[in-house]
Amino acid sequence: MTLAALKKAAQVKLMIFDVDGILTDGCLHFGPEGEMMKTFNVLDGQGIKLLQQAGIITAIISARQSATVAKRAKDLGITHLMQGIHDKKSAFLELSAILAIAPEHCGFIGDDVIDLPVLSRVGFSASVPNGHAEVRSRVHYVTVARGGNGAAREVCDFILQAQGKYDQVLATFLT
Repeated sequence: MTLAALKKAAQVKLMIFDVDGILTDGCLHFGPEGEMMKTFNVLDGQGIKLLQQAGIITAIISARQSATVAKRAKDLGITHLMQGIHDKKSAFLELSAILAIAPEHCGFIGDDVIDLPVLSRVGFSASVPNGHAEVRSRVHYVTVARGGNGAAREVCDFILQAQGKYDQVLATFLT
């Protein structure tokens, strides 16, 4: 954890998550009828809810289209869901404009080269240790946890700590 990464995370007003390899382990599971199944980590979900509780807007931008992701986003209260997006840069710029949040106040966590156009434009960028080497070498923060195994929660906690909000949101569970 570097001081520069903490300073950048302290500015985040909108945190955007990739799905495959970040909110999931990146594996694609198909059922006998060809239906796609994904596994999500409950710690990641709670981290996203904590960000929202602290006033940080959350969003998903994913190249894949999945009813499972739509259900997960709805369950977590993520209202900004952009799926089936291969031009993530345009989606990011559109979302940033709609929400009137400057790119330097946005964060993004991704794991593959398709994410680089967004990772290079946000104020705070993160990846996972099992992400592509080109991505890991260009972000502000690389998690200890792997994608789908608490990496999103780690980033959420990092942002909350950088903004001095971690103890405040944790206190709601201790009173």
